[in-house]
Amino acid sequence: MDKNEQQLADIREMVAEVLELEPEELTDTGDFMEDYGADSLRAIEILARLDKQFKVEIPQAELPDLRNLKAVHAAVLRHSAAKS
Repeated sequence: MDKNEQQLADIREMVAEVLELEPEELTDTGDFMEDYGADSLRAIEILARLDKQFKVEIPQAELPDLRNLKAVHAAVLRHSAAKS
């Protein structure tokens, strides 16, 4: 497993915990709100955990775009690269 795959797996576990799901229930493109019933408070919790766990600062303005694992992972990669 390369670094990106491991990072995606870590994000999947963290998001699953916030959404009270099993990690294998989350697909890369499943919509957090429509498919998994997330509300805005859970979305903010996901953002806060991303900031803490991955030491990145993702602006709250991007929150509406962070609707699935693929988008969240892309944001973490983008903001990690911006820090370097």
